[in-house]
Amino acid sequence: MGAKSDIPGARRAVRPSHALLVIPLGLIILIMIADVFTGRSSQLGPLLIVAPAVTASFAGPRLTGLMGALAVAGQVLSAIAEGSGLTAGLEIQVIGLAVVSGFLVALRAVRDLRERQLAHTRSIAAAAQEVLIRPLPRRAGPLRIATDYIAAELDARVGGDLFAAVRADRVTRVIIGDVRGKGLPVIKDTSLLLGAFHGSAYRNLSLPHMAIHLGNAMYWNWANAAADDPEADESFVTVLLLDFPDNVGRVETISCGHPPPLLLHEGKISALDARSPGLPLGITVPTVDQYVVDTFSFVAGDVLLLYTDGVIETASPNGTFYPLSKRMAAWDGTGGPERLVRHVHEDLLSHARGPLGDDAALIAIQRLADRTE
Repeated sequence: MGAKSDIPGARRAVRPSHALLVIPLGLIILIMIADVFTGRSSQLGPLLIVAPAVTASFAGPRLTGLMGALAVAGQVLSAIAEGSGLTAGLEIQVIGLAVVSGFLVALRAVRDLRERQLAHTRSIAAAAQEVLIRPLPRRAGPLRIATDYIAAELDARVGGDLFAAVRADRVTRVIIGDVRGKGLPVIKDTSLLLGAFHGSAYRNLSLPHMAIHLGNAMYWNWANAAADDPEADESFVTVLLLDFPDNVGRVETISCGHPPPLLLHEGKISALDARSPGLPLGITVPTVDQYVVDTFSFVAGDVLLLYTDGVIETASPNGTFYPLSKRMAAWDGTGGPERLVRHVHEDLLSHARGPLGDDAALIAIQRLADRTE
């Protein structure tokens, strides 16, 4: 939050919409002058409607109405200045100008109302995002964590990507996932999955049993919703579950159809591919032998990058998918995980050269040296 201004009257600074009023005011003056100098042979007064029309494009209904009143007054004054007086034709023009100005005021009022409603809806969506997808802690035991979320649409607040972290019994448990679909159904599915994750994480379930618990929650949720939601039968969520023990230089993972994380170790990048990745959650009833734990070395100084498929499926204008491993290798290694996610964020947008086709989430996790644990 920035510091408050100490300059007197700083809060009363002229707003951009007020500064732009010189445009319609200038148009009124120019049209009036032209109307007077061309005489009765030409009727330029009706052109004054351009002033409230231009004002409605950047200002509210009050200023639009004010400019409409000035346009009406300008038409009357022009007629008086050229000596034509208040003729029947002029009265019709004045009435027409007033009616159209009133119509513009009404349109602007409706637009402002819709913009307020949209802003309110966006604020609710932002609150839902903060409740569902809480920011990960910057420190968790011996781990340093940085996250980033890139919405596919500029005004989007809630998408299908999710992540969470929990500290339990000297272990940091992390989940990253991607729920199929968009909109309100995804919010409900994300809430259910994250609630199941937190509940199972605090119960100290093993990774396979946690995956089974999450899989059951999603499968039976969608199975019971199939009668009311025809798309429920096709719903699923890809998930990557990770355990980071505090005192051991390793990471344990279970992949449920999720892209493998990338490990940066001594300047070399490798994908931590699962030996036997499980199916995405929700497709079938999970079984005990469906999910296999993979263990990888993760020592002090190593950096692990987790991501959703929105990152690697982002295409450039010529159709080339984003080469995450190659671009991660271009990172100079400075600035920690925060600098890494910022590097990927900026590079991803540069690669896309426009809005992303899907939401993208990034989590960079660095294991700190023993003396900082």
